[in-house]
Amino acid sequence: MATPFLSSEEYDERAHQLYNEGQYDDALAVLREGLALYPNSVELHIGVGYARLAREEYAWARRSFEEALVLEPEHEDALAGLGETLLKFGLEEAGLRCFRRTLELGYADDLDLMLQIGRALFREASSRDRRELFSGALEFFEVAVQQAPESAEAIACVGYAQHRLGDDEAAVASLRKSLQADSEHMEARIYLANILYDRGDYDASLYHFERTTPEDHWDELGIWRLVELKRSAHKLDEHDPELKPWEERLAELGGEMDDIDELFLEVDGAVAGDGDVEVARGQLELFGTLLSSLADTRATEAHELDVDMHTVLTKDGRRVTGSWEEIVRSMRDADMEGLQDRTTNEFMVRVSKRAFRETGVRVPHHDAELFVRASADAGLLRIVR
Repeated sequence: MATPFLSSEEYDERAHQLYNEGQYDDALAVLREGLALYPNSVELHIGVGYARLAREEYAWARRSFEEALVLEPEHEDALAGLGETLLKFGLEEAGLRCFRRTLELGYADDLDLMLQIGRALFREASSRDRRELFSGALEFFEVAVQQAPESAEAIACVGYAQHRLGDDEAAVASLRKSLQADSEHMEARIYLANILYDRGDYDASLYHFERTTPEDHWDELGIWRLVELKRSAHKLDEHDPELKPWEERLAELGGEMDDIDELFLEVDGAVAGDGDVEVARGQLELFGTLLSSLADTRATEAHELDVDMHTVLTKDGRRVTGSWEEIVRSMRDADMEGLQDRTTNEFMVRVSKRAFRETGVRVPHHDAELFVRASADAGLLRIVR
């Protein structure tokens, strides 16, 4: 007896499972097979759109979402997908119209949809530093909180957007409220700890960092800061056993630092082997970007206020004064080997590799302050003030 065809719903379900596992090529193959049998299935067209979007095939994604909307003009998932795709083309107003159409159609009570739209706006705002898109993200996150006032995730997202809009007081309040709703919401706790660190409230920052585990962290910045604060507050030396789990987590996230691409691939591999793929992917996609931006914001503010001045003494006896970023640039310019480095980041990566080979000390290369402090620990320089 011949095997019966799957229904369009079954094709959609199979593809959805593959998509959630990050197997976008396989998901797309299943969706194409389904559309060959059910060419008018709105859900399958939408699925193709999201698979194309994940593969960064934006023109094809737009076409799929538009085909779905021809079949069903008021489908909320198609509108959200098309809006996200339009943002990729820089069509911000058109994208926002698609998103706001979901509100007009009465989908404000769909918590997952509101968070999805808010995150799409937030990601695009982060990649292009667009305040208008951060405001749009905040709008949808606030709608989500109105519909689910006890949702720790929605409240935390409001805090993330408030922070990127420069309202740190409101951000801190929102993140604390999120933790009141769910004390185990570690993304919010780590983000709050980083904001408090940037504000110079080190005791409060350490309080929150110490309530996390190494496995809660998917970004190196928070771990380096936690280690720095623990060593200072508890007078720990570099090889104290209390720091070992955190150093091991850094090794998992950073690998041997052979090159940048390998680092990111290793992080992805750690995620894939963890069993909670969707949650971890979300952290890497959204939360990891946020943490990196904290260091950038801090550096910019320090430069503008001209209050974050430091002095280091290099191994060749040079005394360098300036912000952490200016110190790193000066080190790069004075390093004859650094003539090949076009950017300070390339310089920090190269020095990090060399320091690890020669001393075994891991020097972070994503933040100028942490780079200088770790370089001092490795004996490459001395911090005077």
